[in-house]
Amino acid sequence: MSRGWSVPQRWVKNFVGVFLLPVAWVLTQTFFSAFSKAGHDADFWMSEEFWFFGLGAALWTLWFFGSIWSLGQPRPLRAYVFGHELTHAIWVWMWGGRVSHMEVSREGGYILTDTHNFWIALAPYFYPLYSLVVVIGFGVASLFWDITHVRETFMLMTPMQWMFLLLGATWAFHLSFTIWMIPKGQTDLTYHGTFFSLVIIYLMNLLLVAVILIVGSRHLSFAGFGRALLENAETFSAQAVAVYRQVRAAMP
Repeated sequence: MSRGWSVPQRWVKNFVGVFLLPVAWVLTQTFFSAFSKAGHDADFWMSEEFWFFGLGAALWTLWFFGSIWSLGQPRPLRAYVFGHELTHAIWVWMWGGRVSHMEVSREGGYILTDTHNFWIALAPYFYPLYSLVVVIGFGVASLFWDITHVRETFMLMTPMQWMFLLLGATWAFHLSFTIWMIPKGQTDLTYHGTFFSLVIIYLMNLLLVAVILIVGSRHLSFAGFGRALLENAETFSAQAVAVYRQVRAAMP
């Protein structure tokens, strides 16, 4: 008895990835419009939050490339692998699955689980775990200590300055290692189709950056960003329909 012919799952997902490209275009257009609007907000660029976030990101970036130059690979690599595999595990638990084993070393890592989907596979590439740890840590501290109004300093910085410095450093940690790992043929990406995976990673990271921008600028709001997103989607749809009609009219 012959087996039926089937389409590989990766092909289907890569096909879906093509249809997600217009979504990526509209979101990118909306984000840069919002970024341009925030650029006119002098208070945003001169704010303490922006400068300490940027300082943290710059310090980590210098360390990242410096460690590659001096040691041949970025450090601390084991911390990245641990966060990578723990993120897989967290998303397994979020989907109601079970993790039976987790292995971590400088050379790589893996988890054994009874649940798998593309969200679990791709989560480490758009879920900044260490940044979330910083937010939770300072959030818990704020329950017992009013850190937003404390002016006492530790190593010349207030608690809020430390928070934004660490957020910038951990966000840059996430972004730099993500970019560094993607070209290495990760099975997380190839299993579900590399093209589809890259589109999802791009969309999710852009959404996270958009959230940070909206929260950080007093001239932006989630409602306004949503309206701009709908307007850009309508404009893109109208342009796509117009192009389709022109092509169809030109066909014999």
